[in-house]
Amino acid sequence: MKLSREVKTGIFAIVSILLFILGYNFLKGTELFNKPREFYVAYDNVGGLVLTAPVTVNGLKVGKVKEIYLANNKGGKVIVKFEIEKDFQFSKTSIVKIYSSGLISGNNLGIIPDYSSKEMAQPNDTLKGQIDPGMVDGLLEKFDPLEKSISSTLIKLDSVLGDLDQVMDNQTKVNLRESIAKLNTTMASFNGAAANLNSLLATNKDKLNNTFTNLETTTENFSQFSDSLAQLETGKMMKELQGTISKFNAIASQIENGEGSVGKLLKDEQLYNNLEGASRQLEQLLQDLKLNPKRYVHFSLFGKKAKVFNPPTEPEQ
Repeated sequence: MKLSREVKTGIFAIVSILLFILGYNFLKGTELFNKPREFYVAYDNVGGLVLTAPVTVNGLKVGKVKEIYLANNKGGKVIVKFEIEKDFQFSKTSIVKIYSSGLISGNNLGIIPDYSSKEMAQPNDTLKGQIDPGMVDGLLEKFDPLEKSISSTLIKLDSVLGDLDQVMDNQTKVNLRESIAKLNTTMASFNGAAANLNSLLATNKDKLNNTFTNLETTTENFSQFSDSLAQLETGKMMKELQGTISKFNAIASQIENGEGSVGKLLKDEQLYNNLEGASRQLEQLLQDLKLNPKRYVHFSLFGKKAKVFNPPTEPEQ
């Protein structure tokens, strides 16, 4: 038989809903095919017990609290309805105790089985309830250090407030108001300066970009220069420089000792006197050539003989 598209869609929808229900109940920890057994217990005070609180046996979770409500009778009893999901059997005389599982976790229901009785508890039975006697005392003990700490803090706070009240006289209050007013003025000035700075940065954004670009280029060039400088053979260069200095020292030593042409020129007094005399004679010769050029140069277009040079007679003293 060929099924239509509508039938296939309906079957798929039903299967999806069933799978969703099964998955939801599985995540809740509820057994779908095993119907949980429900029981009742009465308390004078449930001590903050909430719905879905675990029901345990020797620490093992076997169920949860399903409903909490006040009884209609005048006793003011609180009825707690819980369900057992596990296949756990216990006697009707067993005690259901409210106990604390921790300061944060809250309170739980704990079943204390009574193995002396043969009568088993049946669904919808009302069992005997009990509150753990140390639960409230333990809670108070946990809060006792906190109470002492709070009391000590309040005493110190009262002392601080008293000292503050003595300090905060009328003049101090006036000064404080003036300081706050000046601080507001300062903040306003700072805001104005910040706005001007933002405007300046926005106006000179291109210049700043160019400056940073140039700075980056300069840094790259300096890095390349540093790399080139690092590649130089510093040791070899220092040796050559030391050798050059040694040669200069040797030359200076030779000059100091009067060796060589420069040394003799500086150290030989006779050579110095000869050079001085030659310089004086050269100067006299040039002066005489300037004053009496005909003594040294003779020029004639018609072949006239030059006159005999007669040296000037020095006047008698």
